[in-house]
Amino acid sequence: MTALAPPLAAFLREHLPRERRASFHTCEAYAYSFQLLVIFAAQRLRTKPCHLEVEHLDVPMILAFLEHIELARANTARSRNVRLAAIKSFFRFLEYRLPACLDQARRIHAIPMKKFDQGLVATLTRVEIQALLNAPDPRTPSGTRDRAMLHLAFAAGLRVSELVGVRVDQFDIRAPASIHIMGKGRRERVLPLWRETTVAVKAWLAIRPQGLDTALFLNNAGRAMTRSGFEYILAKHAEAATIGEPSIAGKKVSPHVLRHSCAMHMLQATHDIRKVALWLGHASLQSTEAYLRADPTEKLQALNVTMAPNLRAGRFRPPDKLIAMLTGR
Repeated sequence: MTALAPPLAAFLREHLPRERRASFHTCEAYAYSFQLLVIFAAQRLRTKPCHLEVEHLDVPMILAFLEHIELARANTARSRNVRLAAIKSFFRFLEYRLPACLDQARRIHAIPMKKFDQGLVATLTRVEIQALLNAPDPRTPSGTRDRAMLHLAFAAGLRVSELVGVRVDQFDIRAPASIHIMGKGRRERVLPLWRETTVAVKAWLAIRPQGLDTALFLNNAGRAMTRSGFEYILAKHAEAATIGEPSIAGKKVSPHVLRHSCAMHMLQATHDIRKVALWLGHASLQSTEAYLRADPTEKLQALNVTMAPNLRAGRFRPPDKLIAMLTGR
């Protein structure tokens, strides 16, 4: 039996950040996945988490954990796959370090990812976006900060991790103003900003406390804004925006909805999926194709340039007795 804690600590503290150069957010997500798994396994085996062994994380335990997060925690199949990917990555790390666990690792690698429905992306209309951007009170420091965050999140189509990770020195105030983003997969991109977004960010920089954290956006404690902090701010202003635009109440407004809204509005303006992919920092066009499925204008244009086929009604006659039997005739 091999204690779980030493190899798991080496995986999270050395392998991911140093050998793989995984981002801070990736390391944090993997650590949270194993926090859930370790707590579940310890409760199931009636032992302390520090007493768990690698061999305890066998296929039945992993399958029970995946079922638990879907049923008890009401996670989606997409979230289930994220947890499973973290577990598979850990056992891939163990294959060359603990040969005794090789068969166990291969069995875990054989656990399939669960398929899920790929629905249409949720977006906000231009009127709803404007109501949301106008919700913060610019007469207060927190309102000025919130308005700048909402403007930048929408205009640049940022992921929430990209937004809260922006530093002051990544904002270039020289005309035309731009923002330097370190995106997913360590892909960097520089995005020019609209005049309204530039004005909002400059207004925040004028009153931003100095000599504290290097992050562009700070919370009330003077530290870098967190993901949960921005999600709370967004939910608060989305609720306030429903007063002027009641249609927002029927939609789930999340940081990624702002990103989707930016992509849809850009696609409708440019009709070029490649420009949308470059703006969002996608590694391939496959990720950007979701916006083509959600935009009806692209389908209407395709419908207008095609003609309905001129088909004549008829009856199929099988050319062979075997084909006739197979077709049930």
